[in-house]
Amino acid sequence: MEHGMPDHATIEAAIALAVRAPSVHNSQPWRWRVGDRSVHLWLDPTRALPATDPDQREMLLSCGAALHHFTIASAASGWSSVVRRLPNPAEPNHLAAVELVPHRATPHDLALCSAITARRTDRRHYAPEPIPPGYLALLVERANKLGATLRPVADPERERLLDIARAAAAEHEQDPDYLYELTIWSGRHSSPDGVPARNAPIPRSQDDLPARHFAGARLHDAASEPDAARLLVLATAADDRVSRLRAGEALSAVLLTATNIGLASCTLTEPLEIPRSRDSVRRAVLGGSADPQAILRVGWAPTDAPPLPPTPRRAPTEVLDPFESIT
Repeated sequence: MEHGMPDHATIEAAIALAVRAPSVHNSQPWRWRVGDRSVHLWLDPTRALPATDPDQREMLLSCGAALHHFTIASAASGWSSVVRRLPNPAEPNHLAAVELVPHRATPHDLALCSAITARRTDRRHYAPEPIPPGYLALLVERANKLGATLRPVADPERERLLDIARAAAAEHEQDPDYLYELTIWSGRHSSPDGVPARNAPIPRSQDDLPARHFAGARLHDAASEPDAARLLVLATAADDRVSRLRAGEALSAVLLTATNIGLASCTLTEPLEIPRSRDSVRRAVLGGSADPQAILRVGWAPTDAPPLPPTPRRAPTEVLDPFESIT
């Protein structure tokens, strides 16, 4: 390996943190390859979800989040990333080539890296205390720096967004292919992927925002007061593969920032999985000026709720191809 490239142990440690990134149904649709001068991220088509994610938009978001996790983990260990996205037009699943150069870790790098292992997808209701405006502004700023727009949703847009989400959930409830796919990727207990039963809240009829009905849900949500969660829409100016990948990077930055300042978070994509519903969000919330890529719910976790266990991940050896001579 050329002088200046991190050793294999350092790269594997960064990949171990990268795979903590959130992914649709915790499907972990990525593969990593290490060359002589760079590290490469590939989309793994064998982990596609054709009923949930027919155009692989959420797979690209997931891989973008893993890419950002990797760059943050590398920066914290003393290596800055120079990223080439979609470096080979003949290989559309080759999502990024990352060259690593020596770098002095900053407090920002270390804080976001620490947030990687602390972050959880918290699908429960949040506390009734509002989020300070400055915190929301920070999340918006972090998304903007990575080429995405983060739009806080306020009334009456919020009510329209809830209506769209309810309609999308009702349509999915009538789709046997979607329901089958959701079932086989949830309700798990010891699998290294999928949504564990212990992290899926038991559905409640009084919820205003519909949640996916994961199989075997066991997480009890005891909240009785209305929460003060804010809904945010992450969007991009275009909707090509690079835009979706970059949206995933911005998603990672927002989620890690939220975790670092003490906020709970949950990424919602079901309302965007049906083209008609996604177009409705584009028009109703974004004024037709941008393409929605994800909806986020953020707030303060209830003080009387137990901490969530981490969701499982595949080991780095399962997603890392053998070291080979590629650039």
